Amino acid sequence: MGGRGSSSGISKKGNAYGTQYHTLFQDGDVKYITKNGRQSEPLMETMTKGRIYATVNGNEVKAVTFFDDDNKRNVLLEKDENTGTWHAHRGYYHNEYGNNAHDNLTPRENAILDNIIKKWNNHK
Repeated sequence: MGGRGSSSGISKKGNAYGTQYHTLFQDGDVKYITKNGRQSEPLMETMTKGRIYATVNGNEVKAVTFFDDDNKRNVLLEKDENTGTWHAHRGYYHNEYGNNAHDNLTPRENAILDNIIKKWNNHK
């Protein structure tokens, strides 16, 4: 849980796997996590197939990261800090800016997101 080091144990920046985030609680395949520092690398890989990470900042879910069967990030749902709306980034790498940077959430993603937020609110 942290950076791109799940397969090797060390990211390209030299961070050991599992040192950049810590778990707040877990519900099934969803782990609710928070960053250990401001310079934490984005979640790109995991050691658990099908894992979903809900990144919490402060007291609120700010991002949800989905991983595929190869343990690579394939979808990132983010909450826009300015508008408060959610959008999706697709693929291992994604373009943060530009005309095709953000996709709308699918109905399935909306349902999963609603469930994740509900469980987080019940937990806190």
